[in-house]
Amino acid sequence: MLVSTSAYAIDGDPEAGEQVFRTCATCHNVEAEQNKVGPHLVNVFGRTPGTVEGFRYSRAMTQFGEEGNVWDEETLSAYLADPRGYVRGNRMAFVGLKSEEEIQNVLAYLAQFSEMPDAEGGEEAAEGEEASADE
Repeated sequence: MLVSTSAYAIDGDPEAGEQVFRTCATCHNVEAEQNKVGPHLVNVFGRTPGTVEGFRYSRAMTQFGEEGNVWDEETLSAYLADPRGYVRGNRMAFVGLKSEEEIQNVLAYLAQFSEMPDAEGGEEAAEGEEASADE
């Protein structure tokens, strides 16, 4: 299981978010980069929508990513509140989370599975550091 020590700081309760995420876990995986009915959500923060390898996205989601959008606290919050309204034409059947508290808690939970890119060198620097530590 990937749990980053440099996760994004989200105002929410990750333990409560884990409870809310159980509904999402039917279709999404956070513990491994393995797709289910929906794409995995490992490292979702900072990712371009519609780009998980091996997952067949709707044209609407692919286009949303091609327009320069990135999953961050703002975009994920809006999407989780109204998936079909925020990205019209996407295939996710989930109607959304109506409580801002639930959304923030789920985001805090998801943030644990997203590594924050290094401020100067991005994720590549972090990967390089790991490689040199293994040598």
